[in-house]
Order: sequence, then C-alpha cells, then structure tokens
Amino acid sequence: MAGDAPTKTGFISGLSTKLIALIILVILAVEVVIFLPSMANARAGWLDDRLNVGAVALQVLEAVPDDMELSADLADDLLTLAGAQAIALRHGDQSRLIEREGDPMPMAAVTVDMRDRSIMSLIMGGLDTLFSSGDRTLRIVGEMGGDDDAQIEILMPEKPLRDELLTYSRNIFFLSLIIASLTAFALFFFVEFALIRPIRRMTQNIMSFREAPENASLIVAPSTRNDEIGWAERELAQMESEMFSMLRQRRHLADLGLAVAKINHDLRNTLTSAQLLSDQVATLDDPQVQRLAPRLVHTLDKAIGFAQSVLDYGRQSATPPRPQPVDLRALIEECLFDAGLAGHPNIDAVNEVPDGITVKVDPDQMARVFVNLIKNAREALETSTATDSRFRIAISFTQQNGDFAVSVTDNGPGLPPRAKQNLFVAFEGSARAGGTGLGLAIARELTEAHGGQLRYVETPKGTRFDVQLPAMRRLA
Repeated sequence: MAGDAPTKTGFISGLSTKLIALIILVILAVEVVIFLPSMANARAGWLDDRLNVGAVALQVLEAVPDDMELSADLADDLLTLAGAQAIALRHGDQSRLIEREGDPMPMAAVTVDMRDRSIMSLIMGGLDTLFSSGDRTLRIVGEMGGDDDAQIEILMPEKPLRDELLTYSRNIFFLSLIIASLTAFALFFFVEFALIRPIRRMTQNIMSFREAPENASLIVAPSTRNDEIGWAERELAQMESEMFSMLRQRRHLADLGLAVAKINHDLRNTLTSAQLLSDQVATLDDPQVQRLAPRLVHTLDKAIGFAQSVLDYGRQSATPPRPQPVDLRALIEECLFDAGLAGHPNIDAVNEVPDGITVKVDPDQMARVFVNLIKNAREALETSTATDSRFRIAISFTQQNGDFAVSVTDNGPGLPPRAKQNLFVAFEGSARAGGTGLGLAIARELTEAHGGQLRYVETPKGTRFDVQLPAMRRLA
C-alpha cells in the first residue's frame, strides 16, 4: 500500500533556509576564531600606546633638573595625556614617580605585564577585560626604551580600555554579520538556482508521476546540464519513460490475457463437446470413419491439452508454497503414475530415490514440477524413432554439501538446439512440434519459489534435468 503523499516543503523548513542559517553560523564561528587574536592585539596596542605616552612623560620628567620639582600643572597634563593616575620609572635601585597631588593611591590593582607577549596570555587578558565590571585599576608594566633594567609602570582605571574593547568587539560583530549575510545570500542564490530548484522540480515530478504513472505528460523533461543534476534528470526521465511503457504494456497484456482466458475457456468447452461427438462417431461401423476417427480424437486431445496448459500457466503463480513433510519416494511414485508411465508398454520407469527420504516441500506444487519433467521425457521417448535399445526414465536422488537434488533422466534423442536456446521460456522452449514450452517454465518458477533451482545438465545421450533444493528442505 502506498504511503501518504508528503506535504509541500515550506520556506522555513526548506533546504534554502537551512543552507543560509548554516553558512551564517559557519562564518560567524570562523569570525570568532579570528576575533580572539585580533581583539587581543587591539588591547595590546591600546596598552602599548599608554606605555609610550607614559615614556614620553617620564622623558619630560628626566629633563627636569634634580634640584627642581615638576610643577603640579605639568604633572596633571602629563597624566591626563596618558590617561593614568600615576606613572613610575624603576631603574635599578632608583625610581621616579609622577602622580596627582591629593589623589589617593588605589589599595589594589590588577597587574598587566606587557613584557609577556604570548598569544594565549594576550587572549586571556583581553577576555578578562571584556567580562570584567570595568571598575578595577590596572597596573601596566612594560620596558623603557628597550632597556631590560628600566621598567615603566602605569596606574590607570580599566574602564576606558574596556569601553574601547567593547566598541571594537561590537564593530567586529556587525562587520562579521554583514559579511556572513552577504556571503550566505550570494551562495543561497547560486545554490537555489543551481541545486534547490532543480531538486524541487524533480521531487514534485516524482510525486505527481507516482499519482498517475500512466500519464505520459508527467514524464520529466530533462535539461541540457552536463553535471550531476543533469544526469539525474536524464536518468529520471529514462526511468519514468520505461515505467510508463511497462505499465502500458502490462495493462494491454492484462486486457489481452483476460480476453484470451475467456476465449480459451469457451474454446475448451467447444473442444470438449467436439471430443464427445468424435467418440460417438468412432463407434460407427463405416471403415472410412474408423480410419479417420483416431486422428480426429488425437487432434482434439492436443487442442484441449493446449487450452488447459494455458489456463494452468495463468493460475500457477498466485499461491505461494506451503511446505510440509513429504516422503520423497512416495511422491515420485505418484508423479510417475500421473505422468502416464504406470504400465507403459514401451518405457521403463525407475524410481531410484531411497526409502526414508523426507523433505519439506509443497506436495502439490512439487508434484507439478516432477510431473511436467517426467511427462516431457515420456513424450520425447514416444516420438523417438530409435530402436536400438529399450526406452528408460530414471529418477535418482543425490546429496552434496547438505543440499539435495532429484534428477529426471531419459535415454531418448535429447533436446534439439532450438529448445536448448529457449529453455524455460514460455511458448518458446518446446522440444516437439505443437508444444507450448509451458511445462518447463512452470516447473522452474515453482522450484525457485521453494528457494531452489531447475537446471538442464548436458549428457552424452538423452536428457537430464536436476531439481536442486536447499538443505533446509531436507528433514531426514
């Protein structure tokens, strides 16, 4: 039973929206990876600028003679220029300090050592500043003029640095979002027209064609693209065309089969009536009638047999096998009797299957297999003109690797080349004139339904067919 038709995909749940969201998220994730070192460098540059301004202020302090004091106004201007609360220079045991008069020194400060330039320390310092409250005091430590012994220290509030980093981060975020959006929409329009729309068109076509596969107008018209989408469209069009032709052919065959079955049924009844009349005619004393009557009866028998075989072939595939334990030797004995070999005047029937062999098969279907094979062998021997030996049909049993095989062998003239080329093909594989070839076709289908194989085996003389069944069918 076919499933419910899928609902049409909306824009929100479609591939296009998912693609845009995925591209934006990927680009933002990449920007985050890029942002961390760039933010750390921006913070380091800002702190370096403060250290440079502090170094200039200290150089001004150095220019003042030792016997003179730096004026308060000049000190305030230098500290304001550096944005600092105090600037100190330490060189060996000596130290000099610039501070505002009257401003108390902070009790605690967070040390930022700019002499450590490792990327991890810079990134961790930047994150610490971003996620802080901004009310701390920083103690910035750096080198003075490349002199390892000269150390400059600046005390300053953290808030200006934090505000600068927040502004920088916000600008980077919006810039990244704009770049991600533009990239996503550019890729979206490319993928939408190059992939999504063709895939959507093929999906809608598949859904429509499934609803009405006999409507040729629904076969997809492939594009001229020479890529995977174009190949998929052409393969889909080919598949739908073949399915359309196959369904139309099956419909015609079904209609034809129904008509043939009706005609065959009526013809069989007519032939049966004619057979009854021929039987009555055969009882007349007229010598001419006595000479022609057997030929008429034989012809009618062949016509009735052909009609019956066609009906049997149409019915045989409907029922799956119903396996049950079966005595194989007894089954072969019944098949020999049903195939017309019991007491046959010219053919010896030999059942070589050992006693006690029990297999699990459908007795009715497997009987049809063996009856068809034995009857074919009997008819081939009855039409043979050889007189050098007595005719014989033997049914033997072999077992290999757990599987078993039942062989039907005769010592007749063998199969003609045309029959070998069309074995198991209905209406083509008959070895005698007027035959239908349905016997072998039915036997093969029934054997395969049991999980086995029906094989023709080349022999120096005569004909041999093997019915091979898997070991799971063997019970004893």
